[in-house]
Amino acid sequence: MSGNRRKPAVALAVTAAIALFASACTGQSNSGASDDASKDTTINFWHGWSAPNEVKGIQDTVDAFEKAHPNIHVKVVGNMTDDKINQALRAGGSKAPDVVSSFTTNNVGKFCSSKAFVDLNPFLKKDGIDADATFPKAMNEYTQFDGVRCTVPLLGDAYGLYYNKDAFKAAGITSPPKTWSEFAADAKKLTKTKGDSYEQLGFMPNYHGYESTTEHYLGSWNPTYFDADGKSNIAKDPAFTSMLTNQKKLVDSLGGYRKLEKFRTGFGDEWGAKHPFHTGQVAMQMDGPWRLGMAEETKPKFEIGVAPMPVADDEADTYGKGYITGTIAGIAATSSKQNAAWELVKFMTTDTDAVVNFANAIHNVPSTLAALKSPKLKYDPRFKTFLDIAADPKSTTTPPSVNGGAYLTSLQNLGFDVEKGSQKDLKAGLEKTAKEIDAAIAQAK
Repeated sequence: MSGNRRKPAVALAVTAAIALFASACTGQSNSGASDDASKDTTINFWHGWSAPNEVKGIQDTVDAFEKAHPNIHVKVVGNMTDDKINQALRAGGSKAPDVVSSFTTNNVGKFCSSKAFVDLNPFLKKDGIDADATFPKAMNEYTQFDGVRCTVPLLGDAYGLYYNKDAFKAAGITSPPKTWSEFAADAKKLTKTKGDSYEQLGFMPNYHGYESTTEHYLGSWNPTYFDADGKSNIAKDPAFTSMLTNQKKLVDSLGGYRKLEKFRTGFGDEWGAKHPFHTGQVAMQMDGPWRLGMAEETKPKFEIGVAPMPVADDEADTYGKGYITGTIAGIAATSSKQNAAWELVKFMTTDTDAVVNFANAIHNVPSTLAALKSPKLKYDPRFKTFLDIAADPKSTTTPPSVNGGAYLTSLQNLGFDVEKGSQKDLKAGLEKTAKEIDAAIAQAK
């Protein structure tokens, strides 16, 4: 099971904590970067993983690093939230982290603009590492903000389509859908009603349906969230209108918002054995790479297929792309051992074997182009779908913002209103939401 699986509520909950975290470190980005990394030293590394296989995977990576760098000793602290990291950095001292990994890519804009984490560009340049040639395009984008690269990718997640092959066969569907129109038609064909509910639902389109958020859906389009001046572009880019319109049509064609919501409330927990895809209640599911292992562990009564998410009808030639996110690593601006810290960050994020071994250990997507092609990768053949999505230069992510993921919350709130029918004028809704996003960003600067 993936440690950096996305839990939107959790990601949003830490946003306030990061605001404090950021302000605590402002102005300290140039402190203490003169340590000698060749001398005997100890650094602190804090991460958020907690499952036994994840913790072991991290420790194995650190052990390999210490073997290659016998003078640098690493104290590892796991199961750390951004809130706990914030508190430690505010307190300072020898026990505070030097190297930090976070699951919250939405907060990279805060990390960079506030100088909570140091700019890694000089470190990369010093060691002759070309980030554009090292990391997949989307991962490269979400680890920097306004020309400052304060983080680097440390494994990733790609979103694809899981489908019930048995249900497909029964419905006469011979292959997974490649365009949104095919997807909508298949979802309807796979839906079997039962009284005022469903015996089987082709797909749960509602935004509360676990991973079916506005930003994940938009991975099937080619959205530009902000214009060249940093203003919200959602009311001008037709991708947003198209996605919101198509999602609403799918909701209506499958029985309407109320009927779907009533059915959804009977679903099992997203992270438990009774997930509706596992049980066969829904035939298709948008999800990340962790779902394959989780689903197979429940010994489902059907064969599971994995494919890229279908794309917008007018982008059929981009089929194979998807939405990308992942874990990030950075160096705390409060650290007095930044050169030694960089050696660990560089090893974990750019050493091909280190990246591959960690990816194998926790079943995440490797975060370098070389690791994605490594023959040492071990995975279920179906997992290759996610490797291909990650490597696809047409795959997209959500750009960093100075106030974190607040703009995504605003867009998601509009989506909620559109799907349930309370916002009937989509153009007006997008224009109002764009102004709301711009005002919030201006206030955060």
